[in-house]
Amino acid sequence: MPYDPSAFAPFAVTVDLVVLTVRRHALCALAVRRGESPFQGRWALPGGFVRPDEDLSQAAARELMEETGLRAHDPDAPAQVNGAHLEQLATYGDPGRDPRMRVVSVAHLALAPDLPAPRAGGDANSARWAPVEDLLQQGGYGRDGEQAAPLAFDHARILADGVERARSKIEYSSLATAFCPPEFTVGELRRVYEAVWGVALDPRNFHRKVTGTPGFLVPTGGTTTRQGGRPAQLFRAGGATLLNPPMLRPEV
Repeated sequence: MPYDPSAFAPFAVTVDLVVLTVRRHALCALAVRRGESPFQGRWALPGGFVRPDEDLSQAAARELMEETGLRAHDPDAPAQVNGAHLEQLATYGDPGRDPRMRVVSVAHLALAPDLPAPRAGGDANSARWAPVEDLLQQGGYGRDGEQAAPLAFDHARILADGVERARSKIEYSSLATAFCPPEFTVGELRRVYEAVWGVALDPRNFHRKVTGTPGFLVPTGGTTTRQGGRPAQLFRAGGATLLNPPMLRPEV
């Protein structure tokens, strides 16, 4: 059957960003309040339309900067955003997801240590870090007094998928170290796992597992007292990308 372009409705491509960090021992996501329609005044994930001369990673880096003030590294090296892990999450193409027209979104997941306070820009009139539990709450208000849900478009689904990706990947990979500074203690790494999973972990068992996994952590030779108490040994991420055995998530 010959190709007939008139048989296909026009559509656009966007990028949406699930940017996660750990702040005050809680897993937080970056949210922007939309400054224009559709869904004006509603909280949403940062993102926007892909320009004709951009690839997807370039569009993601540009939107992150325009709407939040967070600068991405070289878009040709898509594994870095402000020193963060960055990966494509999933593609969302429900015909009714955007009331303006048919829009397909390629969502990205970014993980980083405690990032700076964002600033609003683009079509966002405010931006903030919010606990993911508050953003995913269906109605009512979060712990900070802000109305948390529902998010604009299908962003609650995208955020939930991004959070689950992070929760599952830190079980079998070294991804949890992306939430840490270049040098960190075992206690700081444990608090990352606790924040992402939403559970309390036994400190001794956790220390034994992470220090006993080949290639996971490498001692730097330094110590720190930034957490109070006795000096704690500093580590950096090792070369291992997969954990064997995995760090299984406790059942809640």
